[in-house]
Amino acid sequence: MADTEFDLIVIGGGPAGYVGAIRAAQLGMSVACVEKRKTLGGTCLNVGCIPSKALLHASEKYAEAASGNLVELGIEVGKTKLNLAEMMSGKDKIVSGLTGGIEHLFKKNKITRLVGAASLKGQGRVDVSVSGKTQSYSASRILIATGSVPTSLPNVEIDETKIVSSTGALALNQLPKSMVVIGAGYIGLEMGTVWSRLGSKVKVVEYLPRILPGMDLEVANKFKAMMTKQGLSFHMNTAVKSAKATKTGVTLILADAKSHEETEMKCDIALVSVGRRPNTDGLGLEDLGVALNERGQIIVDDDFETNIEGVFAVGDVIPGPMLAHKAEEDSVAAVEIMAGQAGHVDYGLVPGIVYTAPEIATLGATEEALIEAAIDYKKGLFPFLANSRAKATGHTDGFVKILADAKTDRVLGCHIIAHEAGTLIHEVATAMAFGASSEDIARTCHGHPTMNEAVKEAALAVDGRAIHI
Repeated sequence: MADTEFDLIVIGGGPAGYVGAIRAAQLGMSVACVEKRKTLGGTCLNVGCIPSKALLHASEKYAEAASGNLVELGIEVGKTKLNLAEMMSGKDKIVSGLTGGIEHLFKKNKITRLVGAASLKGQGRVDVSVSGKTQSYSASRILIATGSVPTSLPNVEIDETKIVSSTGALALNQLPKSMVVIGAGYIGLEMGTVWSRLGSKVKVVEYLPRILPGMDLEVANKFKAMMTKQGLSFHMNTAVKSAKATKTGVTLILADAKSHEETEMKCDIALVSVGRRPNTDGLGLEDLGVALNERGQIIVDDDFETNIEGVFAVGDVIPGPMLAHKAEEDSVAAVEIMAGQAGHVDYGLVPGIVYTAPEIATLGATEEALIEAAIDYKKGLFPFLANSRAKATGHTDGFVKILADAKTDRVLGCHIIAHEAGTLIHEVATAMAFGASSEDIARTCHGHPTMNEAVKEAALAVDGRAIHI
């Protein structure tokens, strides 16, 4: 086989692309991976999941030190000073180390790395362009894994200087005195809390009457109260009509979603966080005839294959939650199916996590969804204020909420607000994957003292027999 011919060409080096490429190589395929960036890891690793979590961690430590609360633990520190340049440098070092790790994995698995912009030029052919030069490659199968890009609003132009997306918000070189976050979803709240902890006055503007659309409403309402206590202010039922960069900052024109009355709001930085769209521009999908839905997502069948034979798609470019871990599962399933194995993704068990402090983790059905579907359910709720490990570590905010079928007791959903809720949720994810009941979780011995005991207590509470409340 020539060095321009492969069993599989993967377009995109993010979580979907690089994971799929590695799995395909493990299954014996000759694999090439095309990525525009010089580094692998995609949006998630370079300008998304990883750098944002690094700043969330650093800003949380800064806020903890600056609060003076460490005195209660017998720890006395001097005046806290923010070194933003060093914080950003630390974030960049983490990203660099991880992207380098993927390069190592590619070499280990003998994956050909192609740097450039890919376009489909016919069934089984991919052109890769870089610096004005184009090279053609062929493959038995092509896997599109190009991820997503931020969307904006009419009359709001992202310049990544004063009006920024999450990418720009991760690279600010000075602390803004004020910031307006447009959109109260996962990314907006995460980035808003980073800059609020570091000293910015953060206002969140949301068109809907609630934050975190699609999340369990009880959790969202409780979390909004927590974020307000931490210093964020919320402007709900508010539309952003325009945002214009000025010499001194940004001027926004807002409108009440009901009365349409307009007001003006000014800030140093405006962060646009209103969603993402599939990153398919320039791939040549239209010319090849690849079918898209009304949202611009690639339509695939149960094997992740498009309407064009031999062309597959996974991750953010197809329907489903735009999450890195969902994208990874897609790509592994897709290449395993290509290899004749039984790949599968349960989209009902994809955790959603907001990495604030405390974190939110959600899995399965919300109460609102169960009510709408007329499913009879039972609810168990246990607060961390009654958990001994939470009391010992000072992380008493939040609760565990488990929803179970009223007749069968099968767990239908779990929603957690807690320190490291994103870790805690996976106990329930495993249980739900095996069709567990709340009784199964309740009768599983949990170590003491641990935060996980709150999961057990919530399961006990489904049947009205929690011990510690």
